[in-house]
Amino acid sequence: MEKYALPAPEMLIQQAEWLAPARGRLLRQVGIARRKRVLDLGAGYGAVTGELVRRAGGAVVALDCAVAALRAEAGAFDGAYRIGGEALHLPFADGTFDLVFAQLTLLWVRPVTGAVREIARVLAKDGAFVALEPDYGGLIEYPPEIATRELWMNGLTRAGADPLIGRKLPGLLAMHGFRVNVGLFDTLYAPSTVRFDFLRELPLNVEETAALARIEREALGHQDPWAQIAHLPFFLITAVKPVINHQAQKAQARSSGP
Repeated sequence: MEKYALPAPEMLIQQAEWLAPARGRLLRQVGIARRKRVLDLGAGYGAVTGELVRRAGGAVVALDCAVAALRAEAGAFDGAYRIGGEALHLPFADGTFDLVFAQLTLLWVRPVTGAVREIARVLAKDGAFVALEPDYGGLIEYPPEIATRELWMNGLTRAGADPLIGRKLPGLLAMHGFRVNVGLFDTLYAPSTVRFDFLRELPLNVEETAALARIEREALGHQDPWAQIAHLPFFLITAVKPVINHQAQKAQARSSGP
């Protein structure tokens, strides 16, 4: 497995812009304006941090294991606290946050069950988790000559990511006691050549690199942008940590006892 570095900030900003409408809906659903303690998990260069600062009702903490990214784009974090840390070992006390946000973050965390456990731990009762995570196994591409699915699957796996994280995450959250709501990204954009830039960032082998060059030439040969389709499904998830009624739990345990 090879180590993957963050793409260029401008690429991540464009990616965040594509997801902005869906992200806005999810944040409204969980009432971000009343959330007083917000964690931007996997903040990277801060492509979404400023939005969280503007919309949240209190403090925002931006966390990433790539500490250099937190330092490189300091202006993107105005109004937020920056902390280096790992999703598998969050450096916060139990119940610290009432909202945890992640966009294309759990894709890169293994084992993801450890990250879900940590998210549940640092969330307060009735706290919310919002995630936008892709599923490259469901990539829709047309015509076949521009298909890159296998390149993504191979490159992401080689880089240490889980390209199928989208379909796995709802069940994992439910297993950890969350009340889960799931939607799918429903906006179809004309294919952007930026997807090839992202692919080039991945550890492709010689044959895959050559295949990518052929696919890119084929894609650029089409004058009409809608002669091609390239749509990556995103799972849009809101999950609430339920308030635990310990008295009810004890009563249930007594009623189910021998």
